[in-house]
Amino acid sequence: MAEPLCPVVEAARGWLGTPYVHQSSVKGCGADCLGLIRGVWREVHGAEPETPPAYTADWAECGNDEVLLLAAMRHLVPVEPHAGLIQGQVLLFRMRQGAIAKHLGILSEAGAEPRFLHAYTYHGVIESPLTTPWQSRIVARFSFP
Repeated sequence: MAEPLCPVVEAARGWLGTPYVHQSSVKGCGADCLGLIRGVWREVHGAEPETPPAYTADWAECGNDEVLLLAAMRHLVPVEPHAGLIQGQVLLFRMRQGAIAKHLGILSEAGAEPRFLHAYTYHGVIESPLTTPWQSRIVARFSFP
């Protein structure tokens, strides 16, 4: 049986089908992974706490600055690593070993078959199974304040 929806997941599911558009955060028109989180923040909390700087599609391919991790630490509530998965958590992913964290999603279902919502290149905003390979890429988890 599916869990009852938390407000964050309900808002995020409203973005399903939004096309992938780099640096965008407009429901139904375009969003990237950060844009999805920003849009959900606006729906749940109101004005964004800061405007992200312009960034290129390959912004994380060089350098060692954990830009997304530091921004998440400023505005979201860190979840203890040993704590369980809970609907509505923001997931931060490292797409390859040794690289900085550069992808975000929102946990939509916890339990035996976890799922998450994210904006993915060429796919737009989708809901995906949080498979073992995805779980192994999680760097940190956060909740909305």
